[in-house]
Amino acid sequence: MFTDEYFMKMALQEAQSAFEKDEVPIGCVIVGNNRVIAKAHNLTEALNDVTAHAEMQAITAAANFLGGKYLQNCTMYVTLEPCVMCAGALNWSQISKVVIGARDEQRGFINKALTLHPKTEIVLGVLENECSIIVKEFFKSKR
Repeated sequence: MFTDEYFMKMALQEAQSAFEKDEVPIGCVIVGNNRVIAKAHNLTEALNDVTAHAEMQAITAAANFLGGKYLQNCTMYVTLEPCVMCAGALNWSQISKVVIGARDEQRGFINKALTLHPKTEIVLGVLENECSIIVKEFFKSKR
């Protein structure tokens, strides 16, 4: 049986890919029917695009895979709490579930009093330590 931890480990692999490319190490996986339909990591530096967050890349890939803009019956696994831009896109996508590794107290959507689609389930803290460490290591290396 596939677990939230199983898919979050895949998202962490995406975050590691971002880290190796000198991108902020956030990874994302979207699953439908226990099948990975999209994987992505931040590409803001490579694409010179502030909107190229892991979540945005994964939403686009999943929508293309499904042939439609709604991600109902899908789950997103993301290593860091989405920002307000990504939360807005998730809201519009009507995704069924979002599993978040680590919280982002400063830039995450939760402290901004934003919500996702009313039917979207949110799960916090899956592999939180691992998800937090990779981001902290990245920014420590930048100082």
